[in-house]
Amino acid sequence: MNSDDIIRKARLWIAEPFDLETQNEIKQLIETGSKELTDRFYKDLEFGTGGMRGTMGAGTNRINKYTLGKNTQGLSNYLNKNFPDKQPSVAIAYDCRHNSKTFARSVAEVFSANGIKVYLFEDLRATPELSFAVRELGCDSGIVLTASHNPPEYNGYKVYFNDGGQIIPPQDGEIIEEINSVKFEDIKFEPDPSLIEIIGEEIDAKFARASVANATSSDTVGRDKLKIVFTSLHGTSITMVPRALELAGFTDVHIVEEQREPDGDFPTVASPNPEEPAALKMATDLAEEIGADIVIGTDPDCDRLGIAVRDTTGKLVLLNGNQTFAILVDALLKDWVAQGRIDGKQFVGSTIVSTPMIIKLAESYGVKTKVGLTGFKWIAKMIREAEGKEEFIGGGEESFGFMVGDFVRDKDAVSSTVLACEIAARAKSQNSTLYKELLQLYLKHGFYKEHLISVVKKGVEGAQEIKQMMTDMRNNPVHEIHGEPVKYLFDYESSICRDLITGEEHPIELPKSNVLIYETAEGTRMAARPSGTEPKIKFYFSVNGPMNSLDEAKEAESRLDEKIRDIIKEFNL
Repeated sequence: MNSDDIIRKARLWIAEPFDLETQNEIKQLIETGSKELTDRFYKDLEFGTGGMRGTMGAGTNRINKYTLGKNTQGLSNYLNKNFPDKQPSVAIAYDCRHNSKTFARSVAEVFSANGIKVYLFEDLRATPELSFAVRELGCDSGIVLTASHNPPEYNGYKVYFNDGGQIIPPQDGEIIEEINSVKFEDIKFEPDPSLIEIIGEEIDAKFARASVANATSSDTVGRDKLKIVFTSLHGTSITMVPRALELAGFTDVHIVEEQREPDGDFPTVASPNPEEPAALKMATDLAEEIGADIVIGTDPDCDRLGIAVRDTTGKLVLLNGNQTFAILVDALLKDWVAQGRIDGKQFVGSTIVSTPMIIKLAESYGVKTKVGLTGFKWIAKMIREAEGKEEFIGGGEESFGFMVGDFVRDKDAVSSTVLACEIAARAKSQNSTLYKELLQLYLKHGFYKEHLISVVKKGVEGAQEIKQMMTDMRNNPVHEIHGEPVKYLFDYESSICRDLITGEEHPIELPKSNVLIYETAEGTRMAARPSGTEPKIKFYFSVNGPMNSLDEAKEAESRLDEKIRDIIKEFNL
């Protein structure tokens, strides 16, 4: 889009139906010749893997009352067309971000103006509680206003369907088609207050009970002896995680007070991302001070968690998402076996960029693993398609998300926190630790180590660079990684797996996605994927090797870490 097209598109925003504040914001950008005008209008903000997410402000490539209203009007049209014999209903939640409460109210008003019943949470709530509420209230859809762990200037809009999972094909395409047919002047902003019902404590209590019921076992002892440090990182989890822990019987819980208050500026951290050790520093400092057994931090909308535990030397170490995934799913599988519930009709959910160790781990219990594209909406799809035929035990992905059972159909840091503490309490009562439980898994299945690198490329030029990087890796594949011949190239955009040694090709039975995975015969993997919600490209590395005794753990890990560093250098990252 050239500069004249940008100006022409921007000028539409300095007249009705846009309000005076919006008009003045755009006028100033036009008059000053600001370069930011291009970024605001060179495209329309689109749905990605987690819905729509972006920087707040006026413009088509921004989160604002009008882009959210356009989405909501399109979704309203879709719901009214697809549920003609009933009054459709939606549940709406929002997080701690700037404008989230205002945006949530505006979205609720547009739904009500279209004759749709709205259940609006009275205040900020954890994202997994919205998924729960959709099913509990029998809603046809759900919305969360959140930008997860993005910087403070971001907000977002996640859409859920009636199963409590995020929208997937064909619904997503049909909804986007409706949204694209809406003009800004078509948005119905005049509300029908009689259709907006405020919800809160009743759903909270049910969600808390369900979280504890799904994550705890009746025979676990020592919950009161586990010393826990918890931080909400200024997010919504403070509304539910402490409550769930108390309900489960964990009484020695220490909250990082400096990070207790919900705050969209996230003043004590550079990034409210529990994947990053720096985000949990206050929590780990407190843990050292009081001698805590486990540290848990959650992201702003409470769907992901980071865990720090003490290693064999007593040092606090942050587990990566794959390690947490393995520990949690192993605990669930053990419980299912102990209860005699495994009969060959159960499954675990994983993703194409998560550790392959999960497949081996589940197989050892006689349980299969279903592997889908990145994002929990695909695990929710597995559950929906299996209902009445197979049982879902749990699922996760490398990006610090996990799902305990199917009462919530999205990643859930509430029940996952309770489950992690349950495992740690059980281990402590048996003179073990959660870290030692992880080492036992490595001893049994081999030591797997993963690493993620994200390369940020902002703006129009950045998007082109990312596109070119993917094109180059497709058209000129590497044939060797760390001295190991690359056997397979999985191209999820073309839906073809190519054997680079024999030249044979096989179809990939998953929806198309812009992901490439190189895999050697030894199981070394490198995956590349542009982010669907942020201006970055992600590179995932996975290596593995044997570990014959617990004494070899440090050496095995060091060897794999060095291998990953070497591979990263090979790819000039």
